[in-house]
Order: sequence, then C-alpha cells, then structure tokens
Amino acid sequence: MTARLLAFVFFCCIHFTAFATVILQYHHVSDTTPAITSISPAQFEKHLQFLADNHFKILPLSEVMEAIKSSQQLPDKSVVITFDDAYLDILTKGKPLLDKFGYPFTIFVNPGVINQGSGSYLSWQQLKEMGEQGVIIANHGYEHDSMARIPEGVTQALWLEQQTKLLNDAEAEIKEKTGQSWQYYAYPYGEYTPAIQQWVKQNGYIAFSQQSGAVGLATDLTSVPRFPASKPYDKLTSLRDKLNSLPFTMVLDNKNAETIFEQGQAKSVTFNVEVDDFRKSQLNCYISGLGRQKINWQGEDRFTINFSAPLPTGRVRCNCTAPSLSEPGRYYWYSKPWFILKEGGHWYPL
Repeated sequence: MTARLLAFVFFCCIHFTAFATVILQYHHVSDTTPAITSISPAQFEKHLQFLADNHFKILPLSEVMEAIKSSQQLPDKSVVITFDDAYLDILTKGKPLLDKFGYPFTIFVNPGVINQGSGSYLSWQQLKEMGEQGVIIANHGYEHDSMARIPEGVTQALWLEQQTKLLNDAEAEIKEKTGQSWQYYAYPYGEYTPAIQQWVKQNGYIAFSQQSGAVGLATDLTSVPRFPASKPYDKLTSLRDKLNSLPFTMVLDNKNAETIFEQGQAKSVTFNVEVDDFRKSQLNCYISGLGRQKINWQGEDRFTINFSAPLPTGRVRCNCTAPSLSEPGRYYWYSKPWFILKEGGHWYPL
C-alpha cells in the first residue's frame, strides 16, 4: 500500500467515523400495549444486553448534543436511549432493566397529557424522582399536537405564534415540576416542515424527529434523526445494522426539502451528498410502499430519484444506505420523510 493510499485510508477513518452516535426511540415497554409503539420487556432486555455485549457506549442525550454544538468529537459507536410520551411502563418495566445495566435515558413528555392524571402516564412526582436519579426530562409539546397540521382558516403566522406559547409553556412547566429545562423538543408524530425547522431554531430548541439515521457533527439540530426500535423494528438483526450505521450527510434545497405534498404532487427528489466514503454503484434508496428506486447521478455529489409511482398517502420515508469503504461492515444511512395528504389536500388520520 502506497503512502498516499495509507494517508487516504487514515483520513477516511478520522473524518468519517470519529463521531457516529445512534439515538434509539421507544414508547411503551410492555406486552399488553399497542404493538406499533411497544417493545416487550424481554425483548427490551435483549436490546440492552446486545449493547453491553458489543461494547457500545451509552451516553446521556445532553452529552451528545453539547458535543455537536461545540464540534467536539465523542466515541464512535455511542448510543442514546429515548422514550416518547412518558408512559407509566417506562418506570415499571423499562427503568429496572436500564438500571440493571446502568444506562442513562431521556423521556419526552407532554405536560397537558400528564396533567390529566391518567394512570397510563407517569405523574409529575414520578418524573421528578426519576430526574433526580439522572433521567433527562424533555419537551414533546404541550398537548402532543402535530406541528405540520395547521388548522383550516388559521394563518401560518398565527399558528406559529400559538405554538410558540404552547412550546414555551410546556418547557416552563417541565422546569417547574422537575427542575429541568434542556430546550430539547421531539416532534409529535415525527411531523414537521422546513418552516417549523426554522421556527425551532429561532426559539432556541434542538428538535428530534422519527426518521432513521445516525448522528454526527454535521447533523441538522432542527431534525435530529432517531431510529424507531419498537415493533416491528425490534429484532436484534435490525438493531445491529442500526447501531453500526454511520451519519450520511445530505443537503436538500428548495422544494426538495419540503415534507408535505398532496398525493401525486411530488414526482422526484434530488439530494446533495457530502460524504464520499462509498461507491456510487452501491448506493441504494428505498421508499416505503414503492421499494427500491433508480438513482440518477448528476456529477460527483448530486443524485435524483424519479419516483417509480406516486408516493402513498401517510407518513412516507426514503431510506438511503451505502457501505463504507473505510469501515467494512458498516453502512451510511440517511432518511428523508414526507407526509402525503389525501386527494383534495385532506390529512390522513393520526
């Protein structure tokens, strides 16, 4: 191997994989709750044991976010564990297992839901006690309202004014009841738009989505990806691939960045790629409901997908992966979300 090639390999390893963190998203830890938002306690323990057996470093969410904000590298193959919605079984079923392994985690909560006093959700007292034991308590919106669904007859400006108050009210109540205020916000239902991303930034929050992908120093802090790890994505084979993924940095401009379209309106998408540690022939992109798509390269760092059929109604994802040249066995992974309305511009059910 020549000196030049050695230098290239060294650069690839440092530049591309010195920082690769995966954030996992869970909801329920239970055998009796809806499967689509649940993982059984037995399978959850298998996840945690897999992390331990394969020497992943489990970090608090705050440590990873501060590292990105300050451009400080963290250990490769680090993992963050998060839960949405503050269900009671996180405490009764999940926390004992997490404590067994000594793993930190974060819960995104809706104050308006907690205030209803349902026995299915954690109480403020329980959340405060968990926070005192090191659990990060963060913002999931006041009432779990989708940020993409502006009510009919309401202007975007008025909608954002209303949502700003609700977001800040939620943050203030979390601080009052738990003593924590991180200004981390998980989009309810994972739905957002470029305008909402800008709104999040203007309000000083870091926002977390529900599309797949690893986190790196170039991650957009208005849509930090998280891998859903509940059913049907809870198998260890699927988890292994996610945990070993690498951040696939891409940039979408203009209409390509939009997330809401009426069915049949979106015909294609173009990506600008900022990673070159892969062979173009090994890049694969799959769209939910459509399958593998043909990739049309336009130069060295830009490609277009002309959809093989209309995007289906509902939450749609385009997942693009490519094997790393410098890290054999690991894949770059990027996910682009769309929220496709019914004909006539009507929303699909939540």
